[in-house]
Amino acid sequence: MQQVQLVNVKASLKGQGNDIYFLDDLNINVSALQQWVLLGANGAGKSAVAAAIAGFAKIEQGHYENSFERVALVSPDSQKQLLAAELTKDQDDIVEGVTVSSTVYEIMIAGRDEQQLDNELLQQLIAMFDFKDKLSKAFRDLSTGETRKLLLIQALVGRPDLLVLDEPFDGLDVTAMAELNQLLTRLSETITLIFVLNRLTEIPDFVDHYGYVKAGDMAQQLANPTIEQRDDLLKLLHLTHTELRIPDADSDHQAPTLTDSMLVKLKNASVSYAGETVFENLNWQINQGEHWQLTGKNGSGKTCLLNLITGDNPQCYNNDIKVFGFQRGSGESIWQIKQHIGYISNALHMDYRVSITALNTLVSGFYDSIGLYQKATDKQLEIATKWLALLGLSDKKNSSFSQLSFGDQRLLLIARAMIKHPNLLILDEPCLGLDEANRQRVLLLIEKICAAGTSTVVYVNHHASDKITGIEHYLEMADFTKKAP
Repeated sequence: MQQVQLVNVKASLKGQGNDIYFLDDLNINVSALQQWVLLGANGAGKSAVAAAIAGFAKIEQGHYENSFERVALVSPDSQKQLLAAELTKDQDDIVEGVTVSSTVYEIMIAGRDEQQLDNELLQQLIAMFDFKDKLSKAFRDLSTGETRKLLLIQALVGRPDLLVLDEPFDGLDVTAMAELNQLLTRLSETITLIFVLNRLTEIPDFVDHYGYVKAGDMAQQLANPTIEQRDDLLKLLHLTHTELRIPDADSDHQAPTLTDSMLVKLKNASVSYAGETVFENLNWQINQGEHWQLTGKNGSGKTCLLNLITGDNPQCYNNDIKVFGFQRGSGESIWQIKQHIGYISNALHMDYRVSITALNTLVSGFYDSIGLYQKATDKQLEIATKWLALLGLSDKKNSSFSQLSFGDQRLLLIARAMIKHPNLLILDEPCLGLDEANRQRVLLLIEKICAAGTSTVVYVNHHASDKITGIEHYLEMADFTKKAP
């Protein structure tokens, strides 16, 4: 059986100019007549992964096997390479002062002998892309869109067993897009196709395998996904492609502005129960704009430490703690502290059992309440609606929170914690209990929040793989636990 297999592959590819793109620990298996699409953010490495699958990368390490006989790749990079080659040819081959450029037809059939050339398909493509009157035209006279069409023709008439199409619909008019889609649908019965696409609306109906690429790695793969699995991935991709624009805060319902850049300071903090020390001698200062990741094994005191900050642990009054300008135990109220904090944890998720709509779940974040017991203002409803759009949940606006999927609930609760633009956003193991697609959605949302710069983030997790771009400060609880004698 024909297949491409990459196992723990480390590879390098030449990009634009002299840039080198590196892939690390790439794993994927593409079998004959599986129809793939690779999706992800701009710069995620989709094109590099596709080129590596097609065999156009230098394998530095790992196992690469390709049993497809004929492989073709059409991409913006291959288009640039062809243009550069023709430009060089124009400069080198000058006959009596006139440059000699390849004709459109010569490029169409370049490298194909009669056995490799599908003449019937060639004539169909020439008609479909309106190239009949352009065959003798100089290649360099084509527009960008026409050049892309030419490359598609060149690849298809070579009867490839594996065809990689990187943004094949870019530059095509509506009619050409529809006709190409119909043609590829028919060819998918005999050719293995791998698409690289940015526009989700361009995914052909016959695609049955989805790959989500992040930082040059296959972060997720779905084979013959259910409707629910596909929808979760598309929601992730909605976040991936949504421009960074965290909705504004409610200027009429905001915590007082802080004059000190220091948000939290703990001096030699310690917590113990029944004579057993959880942690001790912990010194920690959180300043505005410093995003932190808090790690530690189960029982190391991560949540306990966070509860000292929020005031939910009574031992906060036995410690030297300063939060948002208040010295703990100086007469401050719990609400004077919590107005500056947004919070999400698995325990909060379990406690949020009220049957209110998705929209009102977000609005409840303005009031730090489980459920909504006050009338929302028009401004708050507008802000909450914008958050739903950012999350890709606009269609769930009036759905009951309790009826939503676990992943959708978790995203709503993170947005609920963020909606008032708290000075400090505490995310206590936000990925706990999530499947892979929803974990990726949550991690991406946190990255967007960090990049927005409106809140300082403290992020708690167990897994090194759940790192967040933008978090550059780390606290390890093992450094503050008693060592066994």
